[in-house]
Amino acid sequence: MNTVRKAQLLQRRRWRIRKKVAGTALRPRLSVKFSTKHIYAQAVNDDTGATLVFISSLDPELRKQKPAANLTGAKLVAAAFADKAKAAGITTIVFDRNGALYHGKVKAFADAVRAGGIIF
Repeated sequence: MNTVRKAQLLQRRRWRIRKKVAGTALRPRLSVKFSTKHIYAQAVNDDTGATLVFISSLDPELRKQKPAANLTGAKLVAAAFADKAKAAGITTIVFDRNGALYHGKVKAFADAVRAGGIIF
C-alpha cells in the first residue's frame, strides 16, 4: 500500500470520528496527535473554533524531562495536560483520537488524563 493511500485512509478515519465527536464550551474536545518524535494535545471548543488549552512535548518545562512519543512520554504529557486543563477550569472533555487506534500510547494518554482528574 503506498503512502498516498495510507494518508487517504487516515483522513477518512479522522472525518468519521469528527462526525461523531464535537467540543463545546462546557465539554471541549481533546485532540491528541502523536508524531514520530513528539506529542501534541489540545482542548478545542468547536462552536467558536477556539483552542482552550494546548500542550506538547516541546513545552519548556516538559523538554527538561525529554518525553518521547511512546508510552512513558504519553503518560508524562497527559499528566501535564490534565493539570493545565484543571487550571483553566476544564473538568469534562470528549476524546478525539485523531484517526489512531485506541490502544498503546493513545490509550495510555487517555488513562493518564483520567487519572489526572478529567472526566471523559
